[in-house]
Amino acid sequence: QVQLRESGGGSVQTGGFLRLSCAVSGSTAVTDCMAWFRQAPGKEPEGVATIDSDSNTAYAEFAKGRFTISKDNAKNTLYLQMNSLKPEDTAVYYCAADSSLGTAIQALGVPSRGWGFRGQGTQVTVSS
Repeated sequence: QVQLRESGGGSVQTGGFLRLSCAVSGSTAVTDCMAWFRQAPGKEPEGVATIDSDSNTAYAEFAKGRFTISKDNAKNTLYLQMNSLKPEDTAVYYCAADSSLGTAIQALGVPSRGWGFRGQGTQVTVSS
């Protein structure tokens, strides 16, 4: 089993930044591929960024140039650095993990329900 626990959310103003963390515990053998998703009220979850076992990354268009996904294998922690935040970035952000979704680019196309493990999420609120 794998447990994912996010932290780092909060409220910021437009243009601000946040760094989200996702602590992984349990069997890290199933975390070859990891991702950040977000879900705004009344909307479907959407992929934000993915990172694979070779540390290749992929980003949704809205995240390119503003968000950076990274991981620290020694700490079993996934990160999402979010800069230049906008009100439309307001959502619950959660991490996901799986062992068999291919490369980061391939995994970016997999919806949230296709990932084996997901965290509970952390709220990000961006005010104008």
